[in-house]
Amino acid sequence: MLVDDIVEAHMGNAIIKARFLPYAAEPERLGAIKGHLCAFLCAGSGGPQTYAGRTMPETHRGMNISAAEFVAAVDDILAVLGRHGLGDDVKKDVLAISWSLKDDIMGL
Repeated sequence: MLVDDIVEAHMGNAIIKARFLPYAAEPERLGAIKGHLCAFLCAGSGGPQTYAGRTMPETHRGMNISAAEFVAAVDDILAVLGRHGLGDDVKKDVLAISWSLKDDIMGL
């Protein structure tokens, strides 16, 4: 599944894995994170699901995410989209959405 592969990519990414590996030992929290990511991606791509989770600033507040970490996460997502056969138009849309959220995620 797309979300499983994104989280797996994050857990294997040297730049951001320290933020994600602790969830491997907490299957319920990991499942919740995957559920939020799935709903977020579905809503961002036109639904029919809606995203009812916390806002991006609420979710990332206190994490002090660096530009390198943000780019690493987006790169993982784009790579997984490509491996799943999603085309450049989809990747461009996801990149645009991700970039529009940058200030709501980084440095909070």
